[in-house]
Parts: sequence; structure tokens; C-alpha cells
Amino acid sequence: MTYVLAIDQGTTSSRAALFDRKLAVVASAQKEFPQHFPRSGWVEHDPEDIWSSTLKVCRAAIRKAGVSASEIAAIGVTNQRETTVVWDRTTGKAIHNAIVWQDRRVADACARLREAGHEALIQRTSGLLLDPYFSGLKAAWILDRIPGARRRAERGDLAFGTIDSFLIWRLTGGASHVTDVTNASRTMLFDIHKGAWDEEICRLINVPINMLPTVKECVADFGSSDIKWFGKVLPIRGVAGDQQAATVGQACFQPGMAKSTYGTGCFALLNTGAKPVASRNKLLTTIAYQIGGERAYALEGSIFVAGAAVQWLRDGLKIIRKAADSGNLAAAADPTQAVYLVPAFVGLGAPHWDPEARGAIFGLTRNSGPAEFARAALDSVCFQTLDLIEAMRADWGAEAAAETVLRVDGGMVASDWTMQRLADLLAAPVDKPAMLETTVLGAAYLAGLGAGLYPEPATFAKSWKRDRRFKPKLKPEPRAAAIAGWRDAVRRTLTN
Repeated sequence: MTYVLAIDQGTTSSRAALFDRKLAVVASAQKEFPQHFPRSGWVEHDPEDIWSSTLKVCRAAIRKAGVSASEIAAIGVTNQRETTVVWDRTTGKAIHNAIVWQDRRVADACARLREAGHEALIQRTSGLLLDPYFSGLKAAWILDRIPGARRRAERGDLAFGTIDSFLIWRLTGGASHVTDVTNASRTMLFDIHKGAWDEEICRLINVPINMLPTVKECVADFGSSDIKWFGKVLPIRGVAGDQQAATVGQACFQPGMAKSTYGTGCFALLNTGAKPVASRNKLLTTIAYQIGGERAYALEGSIFVAGAAVQWLRDGLKIIRKAADSGNLAAAADPTQAVYLVPAFVGLGAPHWDPEARGAIFGLTRNSGPAEFARAALDSVCFQTLDLIEAMRADWGAEAAAETVLRVDGGMVASDWTMQRLADLLAAPVDKPAMLETTVLGAAYLAGLGAGLYPEPATFAKSWKRDRRFKPKLKPEPRAAAIAGWRDAVRRTLTN
């Protein structure tokens, strides 16, 4: 058996890729699925769309590769985190649409817990801020809104899970109700220090603990696929949430290593090693991975708008025809103009966490035009990353390296202008990997490690290849002036 099938179930599409013994992609397939917005601030997925699209891309990737299922050693799963499903254990059918990580419907429940004085306990135990982003309150909302659901859950008839759990349940024909530590650590129900569900928080949030999945390491026996899906029973051996999978794919196994993924939003993780670091700067403390009994923690910062700022240039302002045009347009901007975009289209994420903030532009002159808007949009991503990295350095203390090399991935890294600007503003090197699909790579590696196909992390890390390193070129004075302008613009935008 010489291949690994990796599933990457994302927010807007499902993807599968087949990797060979050398961790090279042999074939892949991708399928988008519908988004549902029943009310302002609500975002849902039909779990059947998630399942059917995942099964289709798995079969398509195998077919494209021209291999037999008997040649596949294992399946790996990575997934959109925090998206919540509750389903019937007998039928396997969800009792409500999946509530997506972007959904804000439980904001009032968060406020009630905060007013009742429970925020410190939740943050200390789970490492997370009290925010609608996370899964536990979404599950409680479903139980409270579907007639009879809470009684059925308490009786043991219903199962809760993030997307990894739901997919594994379906793949195994209901034989496995499991998750991994990284996905568990995003529910707000999990004690990241003990590595177990927390009974007190489950009671506070009102989620019956008997509906929660069994938690395993990222490399473990998660069960095996039913023979009817691929014509052969395939073991599931690796699971991690998407950002943690990207951390693994970027081989950030040493404390102090950091990665940042640029998609619609941006997620930066700093490996802090075996010790969880409590943030004083509104970052999240989370589990990076757990392999072979060794648990690594990370500080995480989330930016809500990264690639979405480029989409705004294209679809909202219509000043570019395609995303790839943004870098060249930004390079043509007047260097004497200091135009700042604070892209708080849906509020500001870390380290501000201001959901009421809204986007603003500062420094416009009569000569400001498309090039200046493009530069401001790309700059905003770099400035927000700087805010995250500086917060991480402050939280990690003396151990933090002054010049942490940032490994980057995601769609925006295709823009050399943006990556050079990022290095200039960070005053630190930025490394672009040869393999840009780091999320699905991480899932493949974890599964292949569990199947004995791939080497231990230290050896895998040596195989990581850099495509290009962007070194800082901007002098200290203009860098300081640019950052000061950004900080002033953010200050004027914040509502709290």
C-alpha cells in the first residue's frame, strides 16, 4: 500500500487528494457546496451537502489517480473548525443544519455567561475567549430549538460533533464517534490542560457530556471506512483541524516556529511547546497537535479579513479583474500617500476582538485612486499580521525570538509584492514553501505516519522545502511611520 487519501473539508468546498510515498500529490478533486444565510449573522451548511461532496471528491481523486483502493494505506481528515452538527445516532441524520464557525447567533448566550461571571473559568480551562465563534454554545442552541432534542440528547440518542466527527461517523457507518484533540480544543467544552471534556463547563453551557465524541491524538485509530464507500475497508489514521493541519504541513514542530495561512481570513499559530501560554493580549491558547503522547500547544490569532479585502477590490470596487492583479496595482501606488484601510467589514479579530467595529479608510487625498486603494488593502493584511505577531511575542515573553521566521501559505502568498511588504513590516524573514497546499498535506502526513508510511516528525521536518525567502528591506524610520499611521487608524475605528 503506497498511497494516502487526504480529505480537506472546508467552509466553501470539499477537497480530496491522493499522496504517494514521497508525499507528492498524485491526483486531487474539489467540489463547492451551497452556503445558507437564514438570517443576518447566521451561516449554515446542509450536512448532507458536506457528506455527499466529500464522498464524491474522494472517489474522483482515486479514479483520477488510476489506483485501486487496495493500494491506499490510510485516510487523513482535516476540516473547517468550530462548525457544529448534532445528529441522530440511529439514523445518522442531522436534526438541524450545521451551524458554521462564522455564525453569530449565540452572541446573547455569550453575554449571559459573561455577566454571570463565568468567562475567567472558560478561558482558563479551554484557552478560548467567550465568543460565538466556538462550538459548544451552537450545540446547546440546537438542543434548545428543536422540539424534544434536549430530552433525546440526555437519553443518549443524539451525537454532537465538529465536521471531522460527522464525516468519520458517516465513513465508518456509525461505528466511530470520535474526534482529535485539536478539534476538541475549539469547542469551549474541552480542558486543554487535562486533555478531557470538562464536566463543569458542559453543565454551564448545557451540553450533555454523553453526546460528545471520544477524543484521540492526531495520529490514532479513528476507525475504518465501510466497504461500500470505496470497495475496500480503509483505516482512518490522522485527524486535525484545518489550521493545525497547516501547522503540521509547514513542519512547525519546534517551539518558536510560526505559520500564517492567508485565505478569506488569516490564521497565525505560534508553537509554544509542551506548556500552554495564557494570553494577555486576547489571543487564543489552543492545542497545536498531539503525536505519540507528546502534546504541543500554540498561541493563535485570527484575522477576519485577509483575502476578502482583495475580493472587495475585485467585486465591490471593481478596480481589478482578478485577485492576481492586486500586487501589480499596489506597486504602482504613489509612495508619498499614506492611505490606510481598516477592513473591519465583520468586526475586528485578534488582538482587538471588537465585533461592532466597521471598515474605514483614512488618509485619502484628491489624488488617491485605484492603486492607493489596492496598496491599502494589501497593507491591511500585513499590518494585521504584525499585530498578531507582536501580541504573540509579548505573550510568550523572553523565550520569543526577536526575528521569528514566519512560514506562510494560502492564496495570497502568490503575490510577491504582498509577501515582501509583509517581511518589511514584520522586520523578519517570510518563508514561502514549495508545497503551498499545506493543510491537506498535514492531514496526509498524519495519516501516513499512523500507517507507517511516513517518517517521524523530525525527519519529515527536514524534507520541508522553501520556495523563496522574503527578507526585510524597509529602513526603520519609514517602517515606524507606517506602523504609527496604522495604529492611529485602528484606534479611530475601535468601538470598545
